[in-house]
Amino acid sequence: MAILSLGVSFQVGAVLLTGCVGGKNAAALSQIAYLVLGLALFRVFEFPVFTQGGGLSYVREPGFGYLIGFVPAGWVCGYLAFRNPPKLETLALSSLSGLGIIHGLGIIYLTLASLLGWLQTVSASYWELLLGYSILPMPGHLVVVCAVAVLSLVLRQLLFY
Repeated sequence: MAILSLGVSFQVGAVLLTGCVGGKNAAALSQIAYLVLGLALFRVFEFPVFTQGGGLSYVREPGFGYLIGFVPAGWVCGYLAFRNPPKLETLALSSLSGLGIIHGLGIIYLTLASLLGWLQTVSASYWELLLGYSILPMPGHLVVVCAVAVLSLVLRQLLFY
């Protein structure tokens, strides 16, 4: 039996789920810890924390801006998810806003890094990078947003908050 791939990693889903279930502080702090682990501790353990590795040189990767977006996205998602009692619509909108922040900051970083020459030797053009990092993954990310909204609603009802 074959499993259909969404073509995305579930890092974004983890950020949004942490915000919807754990709240703004848990989401932001967990993503800060994730970035520190990937940037600083990669050299110590040689364990690829991010999708394509880790270490301080990872800041020159085209996708690093999306990782930076995890921190404010988790915070905003958690803030919006806990403003009102949990409903599917509010959890979906809070997750969608988090996704927008991730892609917004990712695109800004990608644009600045391309214009200023920060990126490591990349053979792809800016438009190819934008297509690969934001446009093509968007349908899969929207499916993840829907799954996070449903899962977080169920978890919050099970946990009584």
